[in-house]
Amino acid sequence: MTRGSKQKYTDKQKRKAEEIEKGYLEKGVSEEEAESRAWATVNKHSGGGNRKGGSGRATSESAKSRARSDSAHQAAATRQKKSLQGRLESKTKDELMRKARQEKIQGRSSMRKQELITALKKSA
Repeated sequence: MTRGSKQKYTDKQKRKAEEIEKGYLEKGVSEEEAESRAWATVNKHSGGGNRKGGSGRATSESAKSRARSDSAHQAAATRQKKSLQGRLESKTKDELMRKARQEKIQGRSSMRKQELITALKKSA
């Protein structure tokens, strides 16, 4: 079996990867990247192909459960960052300047609005 072959995946895993890939494509991710991310997600959740004759590396149920939980936490953190981005961009430059002062960002007085947003995102 060649590297990257999907023969050892169950039909359910293949369907799941297709659905995940569709979601990434809807978000504007390239087709190649969407497929890669989809299979990485399936592997993270299920530990790889589940058909007999797999790689020989067994993944315990508790390890699979931890991986799913970690993935969910990571997704939640990503969503929270996106909401922070939207909030910063809706603020005025004066509001951003006050926030930068609170965060003690150096060089803030000469920054433009977009630079302040970038600096605040980095400090968060």
